[in-house]
Amino acid sequence: MKTRKIIWWSTSTLVGVCLIGLGLTLAQAQPPEKKAEPRKTGHKLTGAELYQINCNRCHAERYPTEWTSAQWKTLMVHMRVRANLPAAQAREILKYLQEDSGN
Repeated sequence: MKTRKIIWWSTSTLVGVCLIGLGLTLAQAQPPEKKAEPRKTGHKLTGAELYQINCNRCHAERYPTEWTSAQWKTLMVHMRVRANLPAAQAREILKYLQEDSGN
């Protein structure tokens, strides 16, 4: 019986020391750094920046010269729905793609 009390006391002490150590470690830990967000100075993202942020998430970059202006318009209608893009961002991306399109 005495052996059980010693084992129980040793185990309880070990668990207590571990919990105190964990608490001290967490108390000294720094909060995670926030990721840098795109320019917060009121800068409106360009069509090229929006294209890089949104379109490259799912597939390799396509070049504006690969399709005509009309083809880009059709593609953007489809991709706006698939990528859940706000209308304003879709317009900026389309404008960027049509400026350098392979007309």
